[in-house]
Amino acid sequence: MLRDMKHDSLTLSIKDLSALHAAYMSFLRQGGLFVPTTARYQLGDHVIILLSLLDEPETLTVTGRVVWITPKGAQGHRETGIGVEFSEQDATVSHKIENYLGGSLASSRQTHTL
Repeated sequence: MLRDMKHDSLTLSIKDLSALHAAYMSFLRQGGLFVPTTARYQLGDHVIILLSLLDEPETLTVTGRVVWITPKGAQGHRETGIGVEFSEQDATVSHKIENYLGGSLASSRQTHTL
């Protein structure tokens, strides 16, 4: 699902709506995604995500900053990774994701972050 390309660039492929729901961070102002990774990041680090989203024909390049870290061995057996808030210029990606998710945004299903 994910491969670290270099320290500040990640590749994320989301193939279905349940994976998108689990990864999407709707509570962030610009929206964001949880990216599974074992690479070390700090809050505020800037990253680039090369995002393959569902059946979209093109890979989306999304920039953002780390606002969430789930360390290895986190309580509740949560997946190790980072939450990246989209930059203002990439906020349109959150609109695209929200259109895909529709009513499931209000779902109480567990996500990777909350």
